[in-house]
Amino acid sequence: MPEYDYSTPGAYFVTICTQDRQCLFGDITDDAMRPNEAGRMVEAWWRELTSKFPTTSADAHILMPNHVHGIVAIEREDGAPLGAMVQWFKTMTTNAYIQGVRQDGWAPFPGRLWQRNYFERIVRDDDELFETREYIASNPVNWEHDEDNPALVRRA
Repeated sequence: MPEYDYSTPGAYFVTICTQDRQCLFGDITDDAMRPNEAGRMVEAWWRELTSKFPTTSADAHILMPNHVHGIVAIEREDGAPLGAMVQWFKTMTTNAYIQGVRQDGWAPFPGRLWQRNYFERIVRDDDELFETREYIASNPVNWEHDEDNPALVRRA
């Protein structure tokens, strides 16, 4: 929503995708996400969001091979804007990923690690919060049909 103030207290559902939907963070095996070293690094930085932005709390999240879904709650009027949180997360993970490429032989990425933008949705009530948590939890089970799964494009 162009005119919405994304520093307003409330819950937000966020999806951040890798550039070109590259699967860099692990694999889905037996309907469960199996993060690799890079994936574990991304998850660690996600958990740091609340340390960096103490006026927020992190709710459900899931790392997938090429994206992360999460619910972030801004708890006070003086909270950081959602965009600042996402930008910080992208910066920290990109820097750590580059270090992993150089030191540990992680797969390189062309240009950017993350897509330029991200998807966000305001979670408006408890029912929507419950549904969003369910969507996040079931994401690995639904990977075979997920629009972010690059294997679907190749099969089409």
